[in-house]
Amino acid sequence: TSIILDSSQLALQIHESCGHATELDRALGHEVSLAGGSFLQPGMLGSFRYGAPIVDLTCDATAEGGLGTFGWDDEGTPASKTHLVKDGVFVDYLSSRETAHALGRRSTGAMRADGWSRPPIIRMLNVSLTPGRGSLEELIADTDDGILLVTNRSWSIDDLRKDFQFGCEMAWEIKRGKRTRPLRDAVYRGDTPTFWGACDAICGPEEHRLWGISTCGKGDPVQAMHVGHGAAPARFHDVAVGAS
Repeated sequence: TSIILDSSQLALQIHESCGHATELDRALGHEVSLAGGSFLQPGMLGSFRYGAPIVDLTCDATAEGGLGTFGWDDEGTPASKTHLVKDGVFVDYLSSRETAHALGRRSTGAMRADGWSRPPIIRMLNVSLTPGRGSLEELIADTDDGILLVTNRSWSIDDLRKDFQFGCEMAWEIKRGKRTRPLRDAVYRGDTPTFWGACDAICGPEEHRLWGISTCGKGDPVQAMHVGHGAAPARFHDVAVGAS
């Protein structure tokens, strides 16, 4: 069916299926100990269709108020804003000076440590979905048959950041443009490029919110990092749904 994810749930979807998937150390096999590698390989840069043409995903260490905002990373690379996915096409990684050099590119300034006693590794910044237009209520009114899913309850994703399943705290059935009955224990599942390729509407700036995650884990020994994700509610069609 068609599903609409609220901005908080979409923020976690971005975190798991875009943020971690675009970490270049994962793609190069340098970091697979915690949560695996990535299906996004260097040969895909500039040509692989990650999502629908309306899908723009950026990494931005300059966003005001973001938990992934800073002046310089731990290699001294200045904060910047870069597209990871532009018009639905995979165009860049979260990278360090060393990993970017291996591909003949410039670092996107993502090298960070969670404290003085840990070596810096590639971490997310503020990885966000560019908003479209319209309110959540307008998007619901434009949906003939679907489900609105709100607030994450559980998640599972494979070690290449491709196949996933998420459960939500709350869901409502949508019929003929209106919220109807609440649904219990709703889950949805899919694979990353098919799911993002099925995105056909994103709400506007008035619905966009920059969320924060303070305990993103990566590395061995593990490091907990603060990162941000901006999102507005969005609709995806032909998604597999069920109940936990």
